[in-house]
Amino acid sequence: MSEFRVTSISKIHAEFSVPGDKSMSHRAAILGGLSNGTCTIHNFLPSEDCLNTLNAMKALGAEYEVIEELAGYGPTHLRIHGQSMQLKAPAKPIDCGNSGTGMRLLAGLLTGQTFTSELFGDASLSSRPMGRITIPLAQMGADIETLGEKPGCAPLRIHPATLSPITYEMPVASAQVKSAVLLAGMFAKGTTTVIQPAITRDHTERMLASFRVNTVQTGNSISIIGGQVPQACDFTVPGDISSAAFWLVAAAALPGARLTLRNVGLNPTRTAIITALNRMGARIIETPHQATGEPIGDIEVHGSKLKGTTIFESEIPNLIDEIPVLAVAAALADGTTVIRNAAELRVKETDRITTVVNNLRAMGGNVTEYEDGMEITGGSPLHAAEIDSFGDHRIAMAFAIAGLFASGETVIRNIECVNTSYPGFAHHLDAIRREKTMPSDFMLPTTRPS
Repeated sequence: MSEFRVTSISKIHAEFSVPGDKSMSHRAAILGGLSNGTCTIHNFLPSEDCLNTLNAMKALGAEYEVIEELAGYGPTHLRIHGQSMQLKAPAKPIDCGNSGTGMRLLAGLLTGQTFTSELFGDASLSSRPMGRITIPLAQMGADIETLGEKPGCAPLRIHPATLSPITYEMPVASAQVKSAVLLAGMFAKGTTTVIQPAITRDHTERMLASFRVNTVQTGNSISIIGGQVPQACDFTVPGDISSAAFWLVAAAALPGARLTLRNVGLNPTRTAIITALNRMGARIIETPHQATGEPIGDIEVHGSKLKGTTIFESEIPNLIDEIPVLAVAAALADGTTVIRNAAELRVKETDRITTVVNNLRAMGGNVTEYEDGMEITGGSPLHAAEIDSFGDHRIAMAFAIAGLFASGETVIRNIECVNTSYPGFAHHLDAIRREKTMPSDFMLPTTRPS
């Protein structure tokens, strides 16, 4: 499939699960590979991004076995054989594909090794800034060359180095930067501390705890003592709330809709999308399950007419991936929604500010663009358009949701990128578009390797 063709719907009454969390799948592959034994990972996300990280760890010596896989994509249930922090030199440069998370976390991991390694990615990743990690890692003693056509960009060539601990005050809130420095700190002698300007996703700290690696958090500062070896464990990845966000918006914006999403991650550093939609007039109910480590539970949505809101600056770091689809919700709401302090969107897979603004305008939306965000006056009917994702998975999926509310047939081009984060999205979109109601209609096919 090379495009989505989407027409408007009149109802949503459904119950299903979204695939595993992307951020946690990256980290499970890395910490499982560093552990001192065999780890079983359940509900791993077999997206292109996460598979690249899994295969990067394999290239560094951490072999894995597939127990069950999502047909046509890759493993969802697997065993990783940890290397007790003793990685080996890869035979060739490591391909990170489109994944900024994969490249930045792996760079932190590789800085303290005794061998030279190289990380590269596709054209989009090669245009994204890496200085935010190379600067603090260099302060630790890392020897990293940036080989890209643009200064400070990938490919990254990482030479052997002896790392020293640092205290690093991040200029911009970023879970990727925090995680890269903490992973490097595992290979430094002494205590490495990261100070955040605002609370960011804490999956790394929580997962380190699951692998019995101690960290200390005081306010916005997180410290790790080097030399700890992750203890092998089994880990279940919750459903990805960033993937769930597309369906949360679709149901929230459709009066009379009712949707239940099962076993979704409810980490409080990730649920700003629920807070924002509730503020816009949606009725979203979270039902947590008993769980250790990562919070997990069910989300029930009752649709209604939405109203505009202002997204607070403090919400932006934990809402950054959901802003494209939240902008669609804003276009469907009455009144004005203001999204500012989000300049980070300009250095994602695309310039997501300009891309969202142009695509909403193409569908009849009333949008003003700012350097750090946008203002959307909703309530005008959306109409069909031909939309280009420009290779950005979240743009492709956000405007597929917009098409469910537009007159005529909306066509979204260049959708292969969706597999970087949500394998099976096309199946779920088709079931929603056909107004299916049975959980079996949403099940994604899995197989066991022979």
